[in-house]
Amino acid sequence: MNALKNKIRSGSIDPVYFFTGPESYIKDEFGILIRESLFPSPEEAAFNTSVVYGQDLTLGELASRASEYPMFTEKKLLVVRQFEKIKRSGSKEQQKLQEERFSSYLANPAAFTVLILDTDSADKKELDKSPFRELKNFRTDFPAIRNPDAFATERARTAGWDFEPDALKLFSAYVQPSSREIAHETDKIILYASSKHPGNTITPSDIYDCVGISKTYNVFELEKALAEKNLRLSSGISLMIMDREGTKEGLAGIVRYLTTFFMRIWKLSVPAVQQLPQADIAKILGMYGKQEFFVRNYLGYTKQFSRQETESAIIALRETDAALKGLLPYSDERHLLLCLMQKILGKT
Repeated sequence: MNALKNKIRSGSIDPVYFFTGPESYIKDEFGILIRESLFPSPEEAAFNTSVVYGQDLTLGELASRASEYPMFTEKKLLVVRQFEKIKRSGSKEQQKLQEERFSSYLANPAAFTVLILDTDSADKKELDKSPFRELKNFRTDFPAIRNPDAFATERARTAGWDFEPDALKLFSAYVQPSSREIAHETDKIILYASSKHPGNTITPSDIYDCVGISKTYNVFELEKALAEKNLRLSSGISLMIMDREGTKEGLAGIVRYLTTFFMRIWKLSVPAVQQLPQADIAKILGMYGKQEFFVRNYLGYTKQFSRQETESAIIALRETDAALKGLLPYSDERHLLLCLMQKILGKT
């Protein structure tokens, strides 16, 4: 993906791009990058950029629009959102003609048009069908980010900054794991940090100040309370986090964080894994870069929870997540949280 970004920035723009996958924010960033490389000013970009939707035109109409000369400029940008919903109309013979016309365009795209086709679908079976299969040479995949920590770290490094290990842990715990949210929050924290202290390192204090986290009631203290199997303190810290962030949103964040926490402990419950070098353990646990620092913490947590206790905690977390998504009944979020803590610590 970085190679594509560098290519666009160098001014080498392809006539057709096929962007697939759910990460709309990252796809939009690439679209903006292409537009800025094509046009010298925002005014020219606005005048020569068209955005249409798949359900509003057929493949033949799309080929026609892409073949139309731009007005008063050398290039035009045509963006098709929801390309997977491209209109299918007419008989089978007519639809076949539409596909052939579109395929002919792809074989010899107009030199004056840059065509971006965007689809959220990344289903392999669908992408193997026409008209998607004709686009395989133009395709770039944008799968859902699997490692939010790595994405946040890369985002910061692109701007010349780096997270301290504790800062990245706090950031990951309290920011929604979507590319849009991570990008916005990272940019905001960098702006704040650059005005507050020298150097290019994001500290825990920067996260506390920007994300609004209490220095007393946070995931570090929650981890310690759970490791001590202190039900009262674990519940109290969790309730404080919930009250600060909004009841349902706060509980969802706690569930998300603790699921990662206990899944890591579960993976470490295998003795052979514990004997591996720390760097290899970090990879197994999905810990990126400086997060390797926390491997020793998890090795300690593994001694506090048996494999059966860990599996019971994961089941309880999944049940709570299902309740928050409306799949299981519950009275209110605070009661749901207290029941979760009791199940995790075996106090039921």
